Amino acid sequence: MNLQEQIEREFLSVSLAPRNLLIYAPRTTILASVRRETPQFHGTVLDIGCGFMPYRKLIESNRNVTEYLGLDLASPTYYANVEPDLKWDGREIPLEDSSVDCVMATEFLEHYAEPDKILAEIFRVTRSSGRFFATVPFIWNLHEVPFDEYRYTPYSLRRLVQAAGFSDVEIRPSGGWNMAMAQQLGLWLTFAPMRNFLRSISKLLVFPIFALLVKTDRIYENFDGHGNSMFSGLSLTARK
Repeated sequence: MNLQEQIEREFLSVSLAPRNLLIYAPRTTILASVRRETPQFHGTVLDIGCGFMPYRKLIESNRNVTEYLGLDLASPTYYANVEPDLKWDGREIPLEDSSVDCVMATEFLEHYAEPDKILAEIFRVTRSSGRFFATVPFIWNLHEVPFDEYRYTPYSLRRLVQAAGFSDVEIRPSGGWNMAMAQQLGLWLTFAPMRNFLRSISKLLVFPIFALLVKTDRIYENFDGHGNSMFSGLSLTARK
């Protein structure tokens, strides 16, 4: 399987099947958030922590986007031979002040020990009236250990982004109660200690419930601490 086939199968067209119980909920909800925000992109788009750059073609298909720049560490150990357009030290973005129009950071901020500092860097390189878009997980196990720092609430995320100088901050759940439960089931069936035979049988038995959960998920608009209080992850948009 080449890289583009892998991206298509694991990010852009994840099938609802027992083999995808782990990735179906997060990957489809992140993609939905990216598709919702992509039409607003323009000019130069910086993708921080780009990894495989799975959304590159989607972003470049927007005629208002003139340049896509993928930024990642010089030696990411988890993305094989994928080379980002820009390499950084994890502290300072190697770009001039006010040099990009839009910044995106999908599933990135939870890995940054000092989010206020990276948000200040994002603000620095973003042009006036530029856009910032990000997603973060909420229901997810420890991953990329030990570089897993935070699970954000909408209130902490808003406070940090506004403190960096951004305005017009909007935060949405990327999946509601049912998607959060489906995501937890996928994690349990993948990582919980059990024999391989039991794991395989459990996936087949649980799959109909999993499928029903994702198909009946409802995303609410406002957080209230009661009925509208559980989510699988968050997406945010803001403007400089």
